[in-house]
Amino acid sequence: MSVGNLNTQGDKKNNWTWQNAVLQLLGQIAAGGGGGGCPCPSSAQEATLLQVLIKLTAVTTTPSLARVTNALGSPIVAGAKSVTVYNAGAANGLVLGSTIKPGESLTWSAGDMNNTLGAISYDGTGTELVITKVV
Repeated sequence: MSVGNLNTQGDKKNNWTWQNAVLQLLGQIAAGGGGGGCPCPSSAQEATLLQVLIKLTAVTTTPSLARVTNALGSPIVAGAKSVTVYNAGAANGLVLGSTIKPGESLTWSAGDMNNTLGAISYDGTGTELVITKVV
């Protein structure tokens, strides 16, 4: 079971006691006994484990791209996993009430675990904002 099997206990090697205990515990778990210090999960524990599994399960995300020269689509609705706003025009725009200068890019990511972003306001009047998002 391990690399450290030195001849210090005859034919059983030096970690035989530990290996035997692990094998006995695995046997108890397989037989449904829970393995002593490993009690069978309660329904509350199973519900928690199910929630963790749901959070860790991969989901399909949909990317989108929009070029805007006004504020008609504002705000970007809540629920996106990531959003990038790039000012491709020659004039300043507004994102979340702050100036986005020509050539600047702003990116937000909700991170892992199925988190999402809130709404993001913008105004591309007089310039061109390229907005990409993943939902």
